[in-house]
Amino acid sequence: MAPEQPPALSIRHLRKTFGAHVVLDDLDLDITAGTVFALLGPNGAGKTTLVRILATLIDPDHGDVHVFDHDLARNPDAIRRLIGVTGQYTAVDGILTGTENLRLTGRLLHLGKHETRRLSTELLERFDLVDAADKPVDSYSGGMRRRLDLAMSLMGKPRIVFLDEPTTGLDPRSRRDVWSAIRELAAQGTTIALTTQYLEEADQLADRIAVLDHGRIVADGTPAELKRLVPGGHVQFRFADRTLLAAAAHAVDGRVDPEQLTLQVPSNGSAVQIKQLLDRFADLDIAIEQLTVHTPDLDDVFFALTERTEAAA
Repeated sequence: MAPEQPPALSIRHLRKTFGAHVVLDDLDLDITAGTVFALLGPNGAGKTTLVRILATLIDPDHGDVHVFDHDLARNPDAIRRLIGVTGQYTAVDGILTGTENLRLTGRLLHLGKHETRRLSTELLERFDLVDAADKPVDSYSGGMRRRLDLAMSLMGKPRIVFLDEPTTGLDPRSRRDVWSAIRELAAQGTTIALTTQYLEEADQLADRIAVLDHGRIVADGTPAELKRLVPGGHVQFRFADRTLLAAAAHAVDGRVDPEQLTLQVPSNGSAVQIKQLLDRFADLDIAIEQLTVHTPDLDDVFFALTERTEAAA
């Protein structure tokens, strides 16, 4: 049997304060190699501080961090060779062209002239920037600048990439372009850890999600596992008049809204359960005007968990 691979990232009892303000509070976290991990949290939850620690930009007050078995405190140089980082704001030079930005990054990494040119060409193609490669970055759209920034973080061929709110400020089309780039990167085996406030972004991209609030992880699991933490799934039926609504409410337990002519029935959203409800109404000759299914999503999870920690504070 092959030996078990170490996690890409392992954090134990991490703590960081700024004066009297506790930003990260006894944080534990593991990220499996080759996966996409998303850290969700409101403003001020500690997401960016965590990325800055992992990028070796600031030191924690306490705790152990290992990146592919390298100890952050003892060997930060080894960790710097393994990581790529893209911050909330692009680090590109607007006066230079896309190609020049990439080649400057290669020189800073001491990659050598041939390797720098090879990687620059490869990354421009991968991130669909070939047509704009020789144009000043000041002429790029927000999405193009973000893709170039991501490409620059890959010049050192990192094994793990930290993306701190990678689509902040982008329009929906540009955001989806960046998502495509991240998916392609993950498909090639790079471990990705991203922070985001966009719940849809985490749901679309992540194999696993943790929710950070007040410096602590308050939930951790796959998107499906997190959604199961929150009750509230239901099927809503709308009827043409109050007579049909009353008949439906008599046949099935649920919450009635006489103004909207709706009956809300608790449900897990399964096809079997919905068919049973429809068959019940059909047997009683109760006509349904409209049916909608709501299952808990990450919005529900996020608000439930962060409200819970607010109440406990």
